[in-house]
Amino acid sequence: MNHSPKPITKVLMLIICLMLMLTSCSLLPTSLTDVISGLTPTGDTVTISREEYEKLKQYEELAELMEIVDQFYYQEPDHEAMMEGANMGLLYGLDDPYTFYYSPEDFAAMWEENEGEYAGIGIQIMGNYNTGLCTVSRVFLDSPAMEVGILKGDILVKVEDIDVTATTLQEAVDIMRGEVGKPVNIQIMRGDQLLDFVVTRATVHVNWVNSCMLEGDVGYISLYEFSGDCSVAFEQHFNKLMEQGAKALIMDLRDNPGGWVDDAVKVADLFLDKGEVASLRYRDGSGETYTTEDGSNPIPMVVLVNENSASASEILSGALQDHDRATIMGVQSYGKGVVQYVLPVGSKGAGMQVTVAQYFTPDGHEVHHVGITPDIIVEMPEEQKSMFFEIGDLTDVQLNEAYKVALDMLK
Repeated sequence: MNHSPKPITKVLMLIICLMLMLTSCSLLPTSLTDVISGLTPTGDTVTISREEYEKLKQYEELAELMEIVDQFYYQEPDHEAMMEGANMGLLYGLDDPYTFYYSPEDFAAMWEENEGEYAGIGIQIMGNYNTGLCTVSRVFLDSPAMEVGILKGDILVKVEDIDVTATTLQEAVDIMRGEVGKPVNIQIMRGDQLLDFVVTRATVHVNWVNSCMLEGDVGYISLYEFSGDCSVAFEQHFNKLMEQGAKALIMDLRDNPGGWVDDAVKVADLFLDKGEVASLRYRDGSGETYTTEDGSNPIPMVVLVNENSASASEILSGALQDHDRATIMGVQSYGKGVVQYVLPVGSKGAGMQVTVAQYFTPDGHEVHHVGITPDIIVEMPEEQKSMFFEIGDLTDVQLNEAYKVALDMLK
């Protein structure tokens, strides 16, 4: 889940500047002292505090490693690639699956996808950091993946020569986002079968929201991800359902992996009067609270969640549950109760995502590694877990049960 960042500290900025300078050096100095005293072509020195100097000395070994490579590696080293790898490794050392480095290409692709259109094969994937498995949670309509027969519930095993796990998923995604019109080899596990597909990349158009009217004046909205213009689109779909006579609403957050927390708050604001949506707790003990404003629609509501409903989905469903504003149905949600900043890094277009806080529901319930417990448990039958349902298809067992509850709300 993404969130607006705090300012970068002076010390961190100095470290970043020095690291960037190291990247551009063709021959590295023999010590960090040389780095500090030779920052400018004129030989001018930079005066820093003892505390800042001690922080910078942590990087002395990194400079030494690069110097050894410069002297002895059997081929001409690519310093830029080495520094990119060092950046990845630095964040990998935190052992946090939600904190990682974006290369300039990855950072640009991330924002491109957030706009709702990108080049790829058209699947949404959930990586489980406990099992390592990466499961297809959504296949986009009219996408190359749907065309060749990849299904929701398939486990992604290999992309080209990359063995796909939760830790290598980003690398696999980068490959799948290749050039439009070019094929990519995908291997998936379906049950006990290994299946191979050759998928031709295409421009994928992402629809964040879809809706329809069900019989009995029940409106249905599926919100797929908190990205792009999803909160605006959600309100437009909701208003259209109200114009069509909806007297109860089913909000479907199944397989929604989360996204921008501000969008979750905007959707919550449609249904909650002034009050708390979620609270954040930072490492230093300080906090921050997300709230809604006065004015809300009182329509009776059911919210569907499943094991892939994560992050911003859990903020929204947890807030609606704690305020007794909706009946939550389905199965226990994913349990991602931490918030990330997304920041640009350096001057070449790179970026990073870093976990900065844990969040709690309005009643103070912890979500991380716990999830949201539905008010009514409805399991999805095994034979339906990989099925694609058209919007509002009541043969979907979980949706059908939610529909019955919504009808009861109108009696």
